[in-house]
Amino acid sequence: MMENPSAGQGRDLSLHNDWFVSGWEHVLPRQALALTMLMGTASQPGVTGSLDDLFQEIFDGHWDMIGGDLDGALTFTWHAEEWDYEEAPEGREASEAESWRTFGAMLTAAGYPVPTTVRDLAELYLTWGLARRHETPQGTRWSMPAVLPLPGDLLPLDTELTRRLDKIRWITRTGPLVDVLVNHLIDELGEPQEILTSLDRLAGTTGQDVNDVRLAVAELVQSDDAKILRGQEPADPERLEPHHRFRLIMDWTHFHDTRIELSLAPDEA
Repeated sequence: MMENPSAGQGRDLSLHNDWFVSGWEHVLPRQALALTMLMGTASQPGVTGSLDDLFQEIFDGHWDMIGGDLDGALTFTWHAEEWDYEEAPEGREASEAESWRTFGAMLTAAGYPVPTTVRDLAELYLTWGLARRHETPQGTRWSMPAVLPLPGDLLPLDTELTRRLDKIRWITRTGPLVDVLVNHLIDELGEPQEILTSLDRLAGTTGQDVNDVRLAVAELVQSDDAKILRGQEPADPERLEPHHRFRLIMDWTHFHDTRIELSLAPDEA
């Protein structure tokens, strides 16, 4: 679990480490993040009670982020925020209606009821295995699996959403590895346009595992930030032996123009 600053009467809120990587935030209504934090907090050692009990304890029965209380209506947009008509010219109401149409069709096709309140969504979490609830002599105990099931394991996602979630997971997995490699190239080598190297040499100089370096190089190639050549022929990072020498050719202009966008706006990656 990933802890956040204390809230309410002093209990730390906890968000599952898999939440952003899994991609559920791109499938479920906005209140799902807050519900996941509430369930993560309920899953901490020594905590017992219903979600209502915990909600009352921490927030005195009201939390704007969850839409008021557990019986608050689910939405795909925050009605208090200014609407970006350039990004979504159809307007808030039309966008909300389309999101519900898509979401409802997806759940119905999979045989699940369409939730309308946070409490309904909590029951779906239990059905999907995102959370577990069991009774003990001390009271109701909550838990979450170490690894969350992926949306595509439970719901029929369309091709575009599947592609987007795969990209987000790939960037989340490789981002820290790329950072280590790029920091070496920039801070220690001064942004070279080209170096002759190998995976095991890069692993040694950056302190990473060879397979992690392979993923970092593969991400740079996939993002058009770099290309690798053996002799004059392009090489596939996945097929390189650790000792194989190759030329790593960087496109620093492309890297600096696009890397922030990839990090901050995965929806558009």
